[in-house]
Amino acid sequence: MPTRTARTAWNGGLQDGSGKVELTSSGAGTFDVDFPRRAADDAAGTTSPEELVAAAHSACYAMSLSNLVTEAGGTVHALDVSADVTLGPDKEAGGFKLTGITLTVRGEVEGLDEAGFSEAADKAKAGCPISKALAGVEITLDAALEG
Repeated sequence: MPTRTARTAWNGGLQDGSGKVELTSSGAGTFDVDFPRRAADDAAGTTSPEELVAAAHSACYAMSLSNLVTEAGGTVHALDVSADVTLGPDKEAGGFKLTGITLTVRGEVEGLDEAGFSEAADKAKAGCPISKALAGVEITLDAALEG
């Protein structure tokens, strides 16, 4: 399996510095990062490690769920997946940590009822590689069929 690479160029200290995150493997883009906007409610056009984790988790989860629905005999017409990743204080070790992730999925699926979809959704939450990598963070799931 391939290795994927991202690169960050950072200048300055935590509070007054800034950087650029480059999605090197794909060449999909370069994005601004800085700590004050990372910790603010309004990102003001910058990304953050948490947003990048959310992007990775939602994409990985969608792929995993799509596969599990197919294995269960269903057909995926559409999955809408969002991941909310929360940064908070690390009371034990100091500094910050990821304090929770909420996955929300709405699916248009043929051939599975709500129970079958929920079972596949739970398996995808536990089994996608990004969920496994984030095993130390509480991950909650809100899954439902639409249409």
